[in-house]
Amino acid sequence: MRRERFQKLQDGLSAGGLDGLVLLGSSSVVYATGAAMPAQDGDRAALFRAVAVVVKGESAPHLYTLYADGAPPELPSDHLHGPLFPDLDDGMDLFAKALTAHFAAGAGIGVDHQSHAMLRGLSGFDWADASGVLGAAKLQKTVDEVSCIRQAQLLNELAMVDALRILRPGVRQIDLSAVFLRRVFELGASAGGIDPIWQVMAPTREIGPWTLHGDLAYPTVTTDRFLRHGDVIWVDAGIVWEGYASDYGRTWITGADPNAQQLVQFRRWRSVVDACLDILKPGVSGLQLGKVAIQANDGVRPWIEHFYLAHGVGTDSAEMPLIGTDFGDQFDEQLIMQPGMVAVFEPVIWEDGAAGYRSEDIVAVTDTGWIKLSGSTYDPYGFGA
Repeated sequence: MRRERFQKLQDGLSAGGLDGLVLLGSSSVVYATGAAMPAQDGDRAALFRAVAVVVKGESAPHLYTLYADGAPPELPSDHLHGPLFPDLDDGMDLFAKALTAHFAAGAGIGVDHQSHAMLRGLSGFDWADASGVLGAAKLQKTVDEVSCIRQAQLLNELAMVDALRILRPGVRQIDLSAVFLRRVFELGASAGGIDPIWQVMAPTREIGPWTLHGDLAYPTVTTDRFLRHGDVIWVDAGIVWEGYASDYGRTWITGADPNAQQLVQFRRWRSVVDACLDILKPGVSGLQLGKVAIQANDGVRPWIEHFYLAHGVGTDSAEMPLIGTDFGDQFDEQLIMQPGMVAVFEPVIWEDGAAGYRSEDIVAVTDTGWIKLSGSTYDPYGFGA
């Protein structure tokens, strides 16, 4: 799998006319090198980040890291280096020295992120946006990558069974987080991906949190709030297994079964996803998927304005393909589904005055259609199609 990913990057460098890549984003480094890195809070992750360098024509990536034990075993010893500090002004001399060892003057280098220190103190390099190479490589997953996503999702869903089991009036949101996180690491998760979300949805927009765009506020931060009987909870969480992310989304109800109106909301959500899956195959555009989703919801857009109908998942919990964003119809029309693309469908069914239903289905596009990577249980609403 790592060899296939690296070859994709090499092919992208040749096609894009670049001499190499310098990657600072953690998911980009994982994709390029296969390195395992400890989970860290944001401040530490920025200060002690790993850096990947991909040189056109070489047979392996270069990894600069504090955590040499996280390097994959097949990485040549002369491609494993000590850390660089791209976020520190006094780290620029070392950073420049490392880059000049790989690239000649005037080389075209794709970069996924430039820190303030790099912008201030790293000159003499012809930088380009790495997304043309990196995004294209990540868009279509290999069979092994799909398998990793499926395994990450399985661990996530198994841990959610334990969290749902303790859900009752009087339990706090953080109690659910504690059970989920403990169980998912017992099952073998490598790291957290999305902090668990247990958002209680107000029955109307008016009494919910205020937003600039006027649509539903989601997600909000988990607190020690006590859950009450009948609370409609939109659940979301993601973990990482061997560098690959999961994405779990469901709607739960505290201490009660769904009523007739809530079951109708679930069936409408199911009909929107099924309408998309009915046409999903190679050659279908994102615009076509968006149109059938809206048609299945009686002409109303079934997703939150600042979210999307569907997004990809891989080494990031949300990556291309992105369908239904504010990039607009022209973007969606040019987004053509291909074998190996992975899509997380997450429409929202909302009835002002009666809250709503949200869930997530993960599928991978095949040569002729799609396969499902997430489970088909939607407790307490039952089973999906």
